[in-house]
Amino acid sequence: MSLVDLVSGYERAAGFDVPGAYAGVVLDHFKFGDVTAYLTGQPDSAYWANRGVIALLGCDCGEVGCWPLESQVLMGDDVVTWRGFGQPFRPQRDYGSFGPFTFRRSQYEGAAREAAAVVAERGSL
Repeated sequence: MSLVDLVSGYERAAGFDVPGAYAGVVLDHFKFGDVTAYLTGQPDSAYWANRGVIALLGCDCGEVGCWPLESQVLMGDDVVTWRGFGQPFRPQRDYGSFGPFTFRRSQYEGAAREAAAVVAERGSL
């Protein structure tokens, strides 16, 4: 199941307005610096670095800033955890029981490198 499906189901069950209006981050529009650094919670962009979160999903219109799902990314020795989810345009929403989601660090870093390679190949950075 995709993160879009998971958060959509959570938001519908919680009775949130505008539930699940998300899509993946469009790599062709990615302008946040190094993709690997971004996905590992160390974004180059001062905006994201100062907030302590990254947008894991953007709006279903294709624009991250329109309707993002944000999360903390915690890098452990062997695991990566997404937690502390939020919707900045609905700060009153409680995502406390959504997640956390944990991944094997080696697999996560490999997927982040693959995404960075796609972006570099397309010349999007």
